Amino acid sequence: MSQSVQQLNDQRALVSSLARIAVGCSVSHGAVVGPGVVVERDVSIGPNVVFIEPEPESGQTAAYVADRVRIGANSVIYADVVLGSGAIVRPGSVVTRSVPPGAIVEGNPAAITGYVGAGAGLAPSAKVVSADQGDEIQPTAVRGVTLHRFPVIPDLRGSLTVGDFERQIPFTPQRYFMVYGVPSREIRGEHAHKACHEFLICVRGSCSVMADDGEQRIETLLDEPHKGVYLPPMTWRVHYRYSPDGLLLVFASHHYDAADYIRNYEEFLQQVRATKAAVP
Repeated sequence: MSQSVQQLNDQRALVSSLARIAVGCSVSHGAVVGPGVVVERDVSIGPNVVFIEPEPESGQTAAYVADRVRIGANSVIYADVVLGSGAIVRPGSVVTRSVPPGAIVEGNPAAITGYVGAGAGLAPSAKVVSADQGDEIQPTAVRGVTLHRFPVIPDLRGSLTVGDFERQIPFTPQRYFMVYGVPSREIRGEHAHKACHEFLICVRGSCSVMADDGEQRIETLLDEPHKGVYLPPMTWRVHYRYSPDGLLLVFASHHYDAADYIRNYEEFLQQVRATKAAVP
């Protein structure tokens, strides 16, 4: 047992000798950290937080907590859960499924309610921006990401909205796909592309889109079919908070290629840093 774990036990936190907790973490009184739980650097575990142990012979593993995670008081973390780097668990939450890097979750069962800063935790929290303001094509703080408002032509027979690729949308699509039937507490996306450009329109209902370039983050609500968001390559994206009738239409500049995806946020950050370092 490491010295740091011994100190935690002295403070009346119950920490198994089979748990692994990095030096420099904070575990408050009443917390229960069972066998196999792994807690990385600079993690804060609040009072009375309980990590549920895996059921015998279930094939589950104990929870894994990445660096810089903050877990609020009286929260419960289930087995087989991964808390991604920089995530925040609000007090009293019951976390039954893995949490993406930088996500803020709360409730029972816990659901994503927002995102914190990108990169090494130094960027500002995700800035909420709207396509209702400014020009028809509105730049954002995230590199290359733009919000779009298309013209609406109302008529007694119904309304029409239209947009031109290569004029308003800076690529010609080779593929489209639609995301629908997403339960409100689920999330989609959670990846970046190396070469593929995408343009997103919620043609029915609404959903929120978070875009991240490794230094800045923005979040925008797509809630009308004349609004869209352009995501260039090397933009980490998440879409979530789907309304029950939400239908997201995505145009892509390339055919599907699994090798074009970056699905791990830390790997994404490494590639962003490598690209910056290569620029004179």
